[in-house]
This record gives sequence, C-alpha cells and structure tokens, in this order.
Amino acid sequence: MTAKIRPSKGAPYARILGVGGYRPTRVVPNEEILKHIDSSDEWIRSRSGIATRHWAGPDETVAQMSVEAGGKAIADAGLTPEQIGSVIVSTVSHLKQTPAVATEIAHLLGTGKPAAFDISAGCAGFGYGLTLAKGMVTDGTADYVLVIGVERLSDLTDLEDRATAFLFGDGAGAVVVGPSKEPAIGPTVWGSEGDKSDTIAQTLPWDVYRDHSAEEVRFPALRQEGQAVFRWAVYEMAKVAQQALDEAGVSAEDLDAFIPHQANMRIIDSMIKTLKLPEHVTVARDVETTGNTSAASIPLAMERLLATGQAKSGDTALVIGFGAGLVYAATVVTLP
Repeated sequence: MTAKIRPSKGAPYARILGVGGYRPTRVVPNEEILKHIDSSDEWIRSRSGIATRHWAGPDETVAQMSVEAGGKAIADAGLTPEQIGSVIVSTVSHLKQTPAVATEIAHLLGTGKPAAFDISAGCAGFGYGLTLAKGMVTDGTADYVLVIGVERLSDLTDLEDRATAFLFGDGAGAVVVGPSKEPAIGPTVWGSEGDKSDTIAQTLPWDVYRDHSAEEVRFPALRQEGQAVFRWAVYEMAKVAQQALDEAGVSAEDLDAFIPHQANMRIIDSMIKTLKLPEHVTVARDVETTGNTSAASIPLAMERLLATGQAKSGDTALVIGFGAGLVYAATVVTLP
C-alpha cells in the first residue's frame, strides 16, 4: 500500500508586513572617489546620477548591518524575533564561503532556530528572496520569513577602475513576509541569461590565492562591461517589468510607486519612459545618495520612500531587480 503524503497547509496569500534599512555612517562623496580615478563629479553624476554613497566601517559587517535592518523590519511588522520561521539573506559580499551568514544573523537577532540560508542572485537577489518567502508562507513551512539584502561592496571595489569605482555602496535592507487574506505579492517574472554572465563578474576566483601569495595578485574586485549592461537593462528589463504588471493584472495607471534596482539613474529614467508611467507614480531614486548596493538596493529604497512619506502603506508598487548573472526578477507588491 502506497503511503499518502499529507498536503501542506499555508496561508492563502502572502504580503510584506514590515520593512527596515541600515546605511553605514560613513558618507563618501564623489570627490573622494576622484582621488583615485581620472574623472569629474559632473561626469559621474551625468553617467550614473550618483552623488554620494555609504561605505561600511570595520564594525559594520555584513552580519551587523543585517541585524540592524532585520530588527527594524521585525519591529515594523509588529512581531518578535521568536516568530520568525526562516531567514533568507541575499548577498555577494559575505567573504566567508561557509557557514551561511544567515545563521549568524538569525542567532544575533534572537530568532531561535529558524531555517536560515544565503542566496547569490546579485542585484536581483531581493526579488528572488521575496519569491521564496512568499512560497514558504503559502506552503505553510514558515508563518513569517525575514528577507534581507545586504552588501559590503566597498570590499570588492577597485578604486582605480574608472568604470566601476564610483558605482558601489554598502548597506542592508530587509522585509518580513507573512500571511495575508488577499493577494499582496504578485507573480514573479524572473530568469537568467547566462550567455551574458561575463558582463558583470569578479575579476579573479578565490582559488588564485591557493597558488599565489597576496603580494603576487590583487584582491578580487567587481568589474562590468558598462555599455553592454546598460543596453541590456534599458531594452530588456522594461519588457520584464511590463510582463510583471500583466501577470499581476494591473496597469501602469494602477501603480502608486515604482521601485527599481538602484543601479543607474539613466536606466531608471529610460524604464519610466518605456513603461509610460503616469506622473502620479512615485519613483525611487535612492541611487543618488546610496549608490548601487546590489541586493540591498530595493528594500533600502522601499524603506526610504515609506519613511519620507513619498509612499504610504497599502500603495501598489512595481519592483524589479537585475544584475550579475545576468539575472532578473520583477513583481508587483502592496507596500507594508
């Protein structure tokens, strides 16, 4: 006789219940970047829209920044750490291969013994984590899931690389996903284009240090083919964003906010034009003062829109992340 497996019983739907963010205390203006590259403040601003970024100090580790952002998100959701059933951390800049930093974060937050793991999906990592969290809640494997995007990209920035030295910042953003009586996180449109994986990559693999001394090779850094990435983001990601709107059954007119990955102001402006977003839609432009924080950029931008009153609880927002891989993820959400 074949045993019958009992079906999972989760919530009918899931939603974002709370959001939190942490930006390192050190603010780095373009003038500091210009000490290392032949460029100008005007060029950096015109090419990227970035004026300043935050860089972490010695005590602002990936784990500590995550604890700050995660604790705020849990409190914002009206929960206690003990109620968190899973911790998902998206990062490309936790420099220990193992164990997953999510386990350390879960312990430091006092969450008990939740499922905890890291994912590596670059600048789309928050969308990937959000999708996994939604599935956990609706499947019944966790009542509440903490999703964190966190980066210390200053550790992987080549200050002498004119193409990337000014781009990256540090920080952590987090949300809590929990049960909902009505749909509040739409279908995710996600995917990858591995044939373009070399356009954003680490300069050297870690195993180089097994055969060479630190004096013989430079520490690995992030590099990218700027024009190729720009063209891909501008022409392909607007299509993905539109598909996410279609899958959610909403139009651009229905949106209250647009929260794209904070990579480049020109990319954001181009997507606004292609999507034909109405003037009433609030657009996140956190990149100007925070730079590109990869997996942290969307939750940090979301937190800032809500904290400043530019967006409010219950608003409908389109979020999209895209980056190294090349990977992408877009969905429509109700803001907490």
